[in-house]
Amino acid sequence: MLSHCPPTLAGKRDRAVLALGFSGAFRRSELVALDVEDLVDDREGLRVVIRKSKTDQEGRGHVIAVPHGRHIKPVALVKEWLAAAGITSGPLFRPVSRSGTVRGAVRLTDRSVANLVKHYAAKVGLDASDFGAHSLRAGFVTTAADRDVELTRIMDVTRHKDVRTVTGYVRRANLFKGHAGSSFL
Repeated sequence: MLSHCPPTLAGKRDRAVLALGFSGAFRRSELVALDVEDLVDDREGLRVVIRKSKTDQEGRGHVIAVPHGRHIKPVALVKEWLAAAGITSGPLFRPVSRSGTVRGAVRLTDRSVANLVKHYAAKVGLDASDFGAHSLRAGFVTTAADRDVELTRIMDVTRHKDVRTVTGYVRRANLFKGHAGSSFL
């Protein structure tokens, strides 16, 4: 999906949204609520402060790590977006006008994130109706599970409180892995 984002300002934003959303297993509401001030550079990548979320209504906050990465490179893509857009504070992800300018300090909506995911899913030949903003979060979990990442490590990133919720994703990812009949079917 990242390779289908155009080299425009909106395309740079879209790559950053997709990469950070996936890499941090963000809920769409968390992603659009991020401010530049919520990103803290670290030698290993970014520390991202999630000030409030579905499972943290009191706003105690969470800090998650987003590594630089070797393949998706979410940190570089976020920094590329910020530099191109000239954003130094306030909302991290913002609308871009048709003429290619950032629309002030206005936040991208959570619906925009869902539409963006659907748009790029269709661009790569997938059925867009099967995708939405939650696909970034679900995709992280299933990809990590497919790579045999320990469940507690996955939950460190996703911030799931209940192991049963995460296990549902893991089962789907591992549907054929170690299948009971694989040695005799």
